[in-house]
Amino acid sequence: MVSGTALIYDEEMTRYRLLWDYPVCSIEVPERLSVSYSELQIQGLVERCISVPVREATEEEILLAHSQDFLEAIKTTQNMDVEQLKAFASQFQDVYFHQNIYHCAKLALGATLQLVDAVMTKKVRNGIALVRPPGHHSQHSAANGFCIFNNVAIAALYAKKMFDLKRILIVDWDIHHGQGTQYFFEDDPSVLYFSWHRYENQEFWPNLPESDYSTVGKGKGAGFNVNVPWNKIGMQNSDYLSVFFHILLPMAYEFNPELVLISAGFDSAINDPEGKMCATPACFAHLTHLLMSLAEGKICAVLEGGYDLHSLSHCICHTVKAFLGDPVPHLLNISSPCDSALESIQNVRAVHQQHWAFLRSLPISMKHQNVNDDKKLEQFCNEEIHTSSPNYCPLPPKRTAVALLGEKIELPDRCLKINLDSVPSDEIWSFKDSTVEGQKDSLHLQKNLCSVMMKIFQKEVQNGLAAVPCLLEAIKAVLSFCTTCANSVSRILVLYLGDKDYPVSLEDDGNLLLIQMSTKKLKGRESKYHIPIFLPKEGNNVKGVLHALFSLILPVAYMYNPDLVVTALSCQSGVDKKILNQLTSLLQGLAEGQLLCLIHDPEVSFLEDTICSLLGDPILPVTDGVLQGEAIQEVEQQRQRLQEQWGILKTQVTRTEYS
Repeated sequence: MVSGTALIYDEEMTRYRLLWDYPVCSIEVPERLSVSYSELQIQGLVERCISVPVREATEEEILLAHSQDFLEAIKTTQNMDVEQLKAFASQFQDVYFHQNIYHCAKLALGATLQLVDAVMTKKVRNGIALVRPPGHHSQHSAANGFCIFNNVAIAALYAKKMFDLKRILIVDWDIHHGQGTQYFFEDDPSVLYFSWHRYENQEFWPNLPESDYSTVGKGKGAGFNVNVPWNKIGMQNSDYLSVFFHILLPMAYEFNPELVLISAGFDSAINDPEGKMCATPACFAHLTHLLMSLAEGKICAVLEGGYDLHSLSHCICHTVKAFLGDPVPHLLNISSPCDSALESIQNVRAVHQQHWAFLRSLPISMKHQNVNDDKKLEQFCNEEIHTSSPNYCPLPPKRTAVALLGEKIELPDRCLKINLDSVPSDEIWSFKDSTVEGQKDSLHLQKNLCSVMMKIFQKEVQNGLAAVPCLLEAIKAVLSFCTTCANSVSRILVLYLGDKDYPVSLEDDGNLLLIQMSTKKLKGRESKYHIPIFLPKEGNNVKGVLHALFSLILPVAYMYNPDLVVTALSCQSGVDKKILNQLTSLLQGLAEGQLLCLIHDPEVSFLEDTICSLLGDPILPVTDGVLQGEAIQEVEQQRQRLQEQWGILKTQVTRTEYS
């Protein structure tokens, strides 16, 4: 099994800096790398990663994207004095040069390609390259915006050439539009380029009309260029997550990439002087986690911008921790996206409706006028980052506790197999529930659940799996245990796949959120905290489950912010096993990874796959199935019903805003 996270860094890339008075470029400093690497060392992350050596890119590799004339011109900077460098820089926009910048630019690109090689040859699962100069503004024959060679664009072209890849996703979460990357792939359907960026109706750099949502690509590449413009500052975690749930993730899963490249600019985080946004460093751990179930986990993050050294270094640490499989921290106060963000989401979905199956059956209209957003966004933008040292709980030596009913299965070393004979009787009866007393397998059921949950709550494992004879009785027993034995658990999310009516009275006190996916329509049970999702039996429902996951389940779950996630699954549910593994993987971003998976009537292969997902191992992509109109309509009806109570479900501004 592929494992390990690559960290690529070389102090040599800090050995150039601005040599003259040029205020627009003064924020791009060597300390962006050195401070970030020091913070990785302080948090003990360097020693947990796999070091991959840096090399210089070859001229042949540079010429995958850039012209020979441009390359020759950059070479000449090695022998220039300051006045010559200043004159040379004047022919480009917002970029400076140094006698060592050509060498560093070759190292930055070489480091990026080393990372691609390590991931694609399965030496590591994922990784990050800390490089400068950055790359995403650089164009075929022009340096631009601190960028010399376009590291990520060349990485995509290199991966296509060397590994014969047919589908590459580039996620550019830098606060500036990566127009250079867009230009390289605007007519190429093999590269899906996604960028969110500060735009302010073309008032923010690079001030280009093609940075707006209406630029979707050209020719065969139409639909494969996705721009989400931020027209106000102060965007928060809720706004970023909403774009992931309602645009990027459903597109990415429909596209089904073989490799994910992240243009990882952290000027989109709080306190950055360029971005003036309010997303916390912890948010980037979640964004990273949400991408890790794509492309069998093959993800390469390459540093772009980020100019507040404290914010930058902690964003990088959160990203690396997510890559390593550490529990991602709670995100508090997730709410409705602001109206300006909703306007952008609505317009992006509208212009891409003809290109993507998940959008085609939805009622989407354009929003041409700018909305009046009453939120005082600027007040959030200069907050102290309280996660000055984001201390996660140390990872336990075993990640997953497993309690079976006698199934014969060889468990990986990272699993803790529960020996039921060792479970003390007083632990069992301390949460005994009368509703399961008398059941044929009640004692075995309670032993399984008690032992696994105790391991989770005592932090001996991160998550757990229990084979159970009855899903509904198991859910009731879990709730009983949490009431009597787990004082730290006040909010429980249960995702139940089954057609039987839930037998327990559901209160609206917020202690329990039940999401039930069923092949029959459940009437009379709908409320804020009971969300039934109907999935038709006819045909393959793979894409229907994915649509429900991104449109409804994940947004509500993130806003609910549970302390424990419980999934109740069955091989007989009719849901494709690969989808169930995707659910298991993505839901581990909640509750700091505290997830209990209940499985009824398991097949050995399903058990093995679910355990791999709980362990954080790469999971197979979802490639089959047709998105049925009926499934879309059912999910859309629920989304509309719930969007006032769960504001993160909103995908457009309300009609009253149109006047």
